[in-house]
Amino acid sequence: MEVATLKDVAKETGLTVSTISRVLNNRGYISEETRQNVYDAMKRLNYQPNEVARSLSKKSTNTIGVIVPHIRHPYFAELISNLENQAYLHKYKILLFNSKEKDEKEREYLEMCTSNRVSGVILCSGTVAVGEFSRLNIPLVTIERYLENGTASIECDNLQGGRLAAKHLMESGCEHLIHFSGVSERSMPADARGEGFREVCSSSGIDFKEVTTSELQYNNLEYHDFIENILKENPDTDGIFASSDLIAAQVIQVCAKMKISIPDQLKIVGFDDVYLASLTTPRITTIHQPVREMAQMAIELVIAAGEGKLVPNRTMLPVSLIKRETT
Repeated sequence: MEVATLKDVAKETGLTVSTISRVLNNRGYISEETRQNVYDAMKRLNYQPNEVARSLSKKSTNTIGVIVPHIRHPYFAELISNLENQAYLHKYKILLFNSKEKDEKEREYLEMCTSNRVSGVILCSGTVAVGEFSRLNIPLVTIERYLENGTASIECDNLQGGRLAAKHLMESGCEHLIHFSGVSERSMPADARGEGFREVCSSSGIDFKEVTTSELQYNNLEYHDFIENILKENPDTDGIFASSDLIAAQVIQVCAKMKISIPDQLKIVGFDDVYLASLTTPRITTIHQPVREMAQMAIELVIAAGEGKLVPNRTMLPVSLIKRETT
């Protein structure tokens, strides 16, 4: 059986080889009808595009590298799903790397992205030093991490999220608050959640405490013993702001073990509004982070920057409070 070529597809559709090539490489304006005709002809002829040849001629593939520190964490699982969805809508694929916050892995993955001729890289947090990115000659978009030499960064309004959480807990009648913050070992945009929380508590004169989590806990996604010890040391606590829905869910489990009634004795606000937040009993009141919109923007910025268009260096998207049963 003969292998179908680009010329065969052109003959089948009555179009030129260059038009078929533009459809395959997603270049220039092509009507939806023409695009569909080409895909139908490819299917009939069982034509398989040669990805390697295409990448050599284009100097890049329709692939975007995505580097995340976790794939098990509910937030990153949701973000990855949305990034893949958005990439597919633009006729792109993603190449996924799980760095586990290790510098050497992130460096290795950046090199793999370059050797695989990706169109751009989306970095979701991370620890690699700024200088490592100066050698990249492709768009670099960060989510919840700001790099001065990156192409673009996308963040949610973490400061406002912290303010909303503190305000809601106080309005719900809480007088002794605790904030379980992010990892203490590194500085990230998410730290602003604690700033917003602190700002509202301090100006209101309310009793509050902040406790930082460790890198080990973050890597293992395990906070139960830590939460239990904090609650035992602070028996008056009646409101908790957790820096993620994952931590909030574990607070619910610890409270069940300690016979603390939610929301009667203790109220909880999480952060992210991932699927997990509506699966717990009681369901988690949380700060909604616009993950779908952030993913959509990240993909669009990589593509636009790759086409030589000017893109905003830093974008901040709004957050909102989603009230559920933990308050």
